[in-house]
Amino acid sequence: MEKTKNKLTSFSDHLNQEYGIRGTEKREEYEQEFEAFKLGVMLQELRKKKGMTQEELALKCGTTKTYISRIENNASDIRLSTLMRIIREGLGGQLNINVSF
Repeated sequence: MEKTKNKLTSFSDHLNQEYGIRGTEKREEYEQEFEAFKLGVMLQELRKKKGMTQEELALKCGTTKTYISRIENNASDIRLSTLMRIIREGLGGQLNINVSF
């Protein structure tokens, strides 16, 4: 009886198979959604690290608990100016932006 070898696929190969290569519409849509997801997780981790509730963060930066929740749960697009205000006024940080090709 011949053994069946497990064929492992790299994450990059998996993305290429599921969403197409970088530059295709489906893949770029995936990448954009993934970046939004990462942003929400990052804000949630920073907020928790500061020991703040969503409501406390919202009050500090002039928005609502619902809006903070929607950002953290990837359910809302966020304006750059709002993101900067949340990080600066709400979390006491500074936003740095990086562009890669």
